[in-house]
Amino acid sequence: MRGGIYVLNFYSPVFVDQLKRGRKSATIRLGDKSNKYERGQVVWITVGFRHSPREKIFTAVIDDIEVKRISELSPRDIEHDNPEFRRLEEEIKFLEQIYARPVSPEEVVTVIRFSQIVEPPGAHYGNGETPRHN
Repeated sequence: MRGGIYVLNFYSPVFVDQLKRGRKSATIRLGDKSNKYERGQVVWITVGFRHSPREKIFTAVIDDIEVKRISELSPRDIEHDNPEFRRLEEEIKFLEQIYARPVSPEEVVTVIRFSQIVEPPGAHYGNGETPRHN
């Protein structure tokens, strides 16, 4: 298992509601990202643009990582990435918008599935008392 904190960042604020409601539980990224993420890894799910402040939405655990060609994506893969889509053509257009370039059905993508880590209200470390300075 890799050390440090890893982040799955989403650039569009459109995803904030989908993430918070649990409707988005996967991300499809161009290329083979299996060397960066692994099953059981804890990551922060964030939204924001590169080199700008990002909002931490929640902490999650990576449930599964699958590398495949875009043409091999299932309707379930697509729906978990974007609940509004079901068809491969919609996902390809979406990837083209995100990556600002043409995307071929033969390109390799990584499907990263994740689950939110829910902490009980009032979760704290230690005995719950306010630290005192002597």
